[in-house]
Amino acid sequence: MNDFNHTARFEAKTVIVTGAGSGIGEGTARRFASEGASVVLAGRTREKLDRLANDLDPARTLVHTFDASKPDDAKQLIDAAIDRFGGIDVLVNNAGVAPTGRIDEASLDDWRAVMSTDLDGVFYCCRAAIRHLIDSRGCIVNVSSVSGLGGDWGMSFYNAAKGAVTNFTRALAMDHGRDGVRVNAVCPSLTATDLTQDMLGDEKLMAKFKERIPLGRVATPEDIAAVIAFLASNDARFVTGVNLPVDGGLSASNGQPPQA
Repeated sequence: MNDFNHTARFEAKTVIVTGAGSGIGEGTARRFASEGASVVLAGRTREKLDRLANDLDPARTLVHTFDASKPDDAKQLIDAAIDRFGGIDVLVNNAGVAPTGRIDEASLDDWRAVMSTDLDGVFYCCRAAIRHLIDSRGCIVNVSSVSGLGGDWGMSFYNAAKGAVTNFTRALAMDHGRDGVRVNAVCPSLTATDLTQDMLGDEKLMAKFKERIPLGRVATPEDIAAVIAFLASNDARFVTGVNLPVDGGLSASNGQPPQA
């Protein structure tokens, strides 16, 4: 059961969520729908999107399969949203993959996969949507990561992609602020999703995470979705160019271990 209050902050607004079939994307789509938005569920796997759509109001829901790594798919996604709902108010770029391994272990295919989805996909969707967001004076919320703010062991490819998303967010905010378009990003730490199931099942690894995170637990998709909704709302009307850590206090540390 979600613990947030259902409001109408996004009534008559249209929100596109990429990677909506599971995890943070699913949580985000549910959050916006609960607050009155028409939601475009975008992702690669139709079955997952349909499962989510079955829980939402069909009059305010559009399912659209697309591959974030393909520029034509991004354009078709935006066109489909415009055709169905007449405009776009919020774009949430969440689709992503996270290959692991050192530079001498991970493959060239891994590099291309993470760059084409995690970085190129954000660029393609922003580029396709920007003129419509200028029309609506809307906003973009990118899903970056704490891995876009600092390095990880064995994740240099992912760090490179998310670091680029982080700075792309800042630059886009500068370029389009006077167009009335705000651009921000959330930077989650470890979040309980399908993508992280192997990590979540490793008790020793989880103990290390919980030791380092001041709030003592990993994030849920709902934790991240709540902050995305805030950044997209009028409550954040003077917030742009921000890469906001949603990490349970992880980034408050200087890196030294607990001493007690």
